[in-house]
Amino acid sequence: MTAEPLEVYLEGRDLERGLRDDVRAGLSAEQKWLPPKWFYDARGSELFEEITRLPEYYPTRAERAVLAERAPDIAALTGAKTLIELGSGSSEKTRLLLDAFTRRGGLGTFVPLDVSVSALQGSTAQIAADYPSLRVRGIVGDFTRQLDRLPTGGRRLVVFLGGTIGNLLPAERADFLTAMRAALEVGDWLLLGTDLVKDPSVIVPAYDDAAGVTAEFNRNVLHVLNREVGADFDPGAFDHVALWDPEHEWIEMRLRATRRMRVRVLGMTVDFAAGEDLRTEVSAKFHPEGIAAELAAAGFATAEFWTDPGGLFGVSLARAR
Repeated sequence: MTAEPLEVYLEGRDLERGLRDDVRAGLSAEQKWLPPKWFYDARGSELFEEITRLPEYYPTRAERAVLAERAPDIAALTGAKTLIELGSGSSEKTRLLLDAFTRRGGLGTFVPLDVSVSALQGSTAQIAADYPSLRVRGIVGDFTRQLDRLPTGGRRLVVFLGGTIGNLLPAERADFLTAMRAALEVGDWLLLGTDLVKDPSVIVPAYDDAAGVTAEFNRNVLHVLNREVGADFDPGAFDHVALWDPEHEWIEMRLRATRRMRVRVLGMTVDFAAGEDLRTEVSAKFHPEGIAAELAAAGFATAEFWTDPGGLFGVSLARAR
């Protein structure tokens, strides 16, 4: 079966408008910031795939270990007819679930949602070829804005993997989970991947690898701004910094100016002092009880919580109530 034509709810002009709004807000703030979603142009996506294979970067391997062991349980417990993946990218880990559902039978539709048209075109075509019994409906959208576009009907399982929810600040997480619950019916399911709090000596190297791949990935956002909104950043004039914040229990990625500089972007003049930081990502880490509490506050009941053998990464299976 071939994949259905993509359902596009996010046009190029929407992305351009969002980037411009974020640049204006973030670079005019007292503590400068940019949201991490702008890392992921074609080059940024390639670099992130490389990061996931680095020895220091444990989250992908740990989450994959959970899914490899628990996918049959997830298929049996949920009995889902429709599997929806948010921020799907290549859907590589999700194939573990698709394999389990295929063996069990009953799954009819796979719906990957992502902002990237090119990523979805490639992944949906390949999945449709590899799982010919599935209806494959790709949705081009932003999971923070287009949850109301998710298909309805049948028992649904929404999958949100990779610890991506940790990129949202606490208020943003609450808003996202509340919107997620509003998009679901009672009895639908959510599978949520979350990186867990552990010794910073394990966490920090995952965001500051010895080979410098993460540093290149971090600076790539400046190349995106130069290309997309005509900025004149010198990416080589910024150092990559990864810091553990013990109060908030999150890692921050920053770009630190190595010298004083003045950047022009979108009609603004943005001054950087030597040593000034531009925050590009927050990646929160969680405790199991905290995850359950946030899910409960949004209207979900946690049915199962699994970790990899090393206890590095958690996967929650929760049901809309």
